[in-house]
Amino acid sequence: MLLAIVTTFVLAQANQAPVQSVDSLIAKYIQASGGMQRIQAIQTLRRTGKFTGGGGFEAVIVQENKRPNSVREEFQIQGMVGINAYDGKDGWKIEPWNGKRDPESLGEEEMHGILDDADFDGPLVNYQAKGNRVEYQGVEQIEGSDAYKLKVMRPNGDVSFFYLDTEYYLPIRIDTQRMIRGAPQESETSLGDYKQVNGVYMPFSSESGPKGSSSTDRGKVTLDKIEANVPLDDPRFKRPGGAPAATGARP
Repeated sequence: MLLAIVTTFVLAQANQAPVQSVDSLIAKYIQASGGMQRIQAIQTLRRTGKFTGGGGFEAVIVQENKRPNSVREEFQIQGMVGINAYDGKDGWKIEPWNGKRDPESLGEEEMHGILDDADFDGPLVNYQAKGNRVEYQGVEQIEGSDAYKLKVMRPNGDVSFFYLDTEYYLPIRIDTQRMIRGAPQESETSLGDYKQVNGVYMPFSSESGPKGSSSTDRGKVTLDKIEANVPLDDPRFKRPGGAPAATGARP
């Protein structure tokens, strides 16, 4: 009986722990990143580094972002350069290793990914203006560290779970759920090696793969440098030759 009373008291005390609000957590995340003023002062970014996959596969990568939502990603493999890009309206790609030199429209799964990459500040900053909904879901252990869990629901149906380190308020992992051609897909990305770029903390290392996969089945990105406010002209993000003619259906 005494043990039961003590257990009930401990649980009651735990339940009375202060609950974090979504807006207060996001405000702490923004402040920890460098503050809104420094975040908004960055208009363009160029990330360069290396992608490492299973079996020792490697590729040189360059990702360029420009406000509000343009992105260009280049992958150099055995002297060939592939491109994924989005100019705010049109998503396209060039895959020379498949013998294709002309730009093509991104597929459904690729569009989901490129829209994430095109979101310059990520889905938490100004989340309401972007039509995102965010819920606080408590504290969980992630890779040995306590983390605040935020559920982010996007207008396109994608759901992400951001895990913010309880000490530094920076994301250490992001889990993503999508419906692709009617089938659910789940992935997870671990983030680390944060460094300041123009006063804003950004991850220089990430590791991604299907949810629950082993490290050998994941791709790792290691960045050599991130440059801010480099000159990037709008045509760099547009499909060569112009966007394809409208067909009456969304790609």
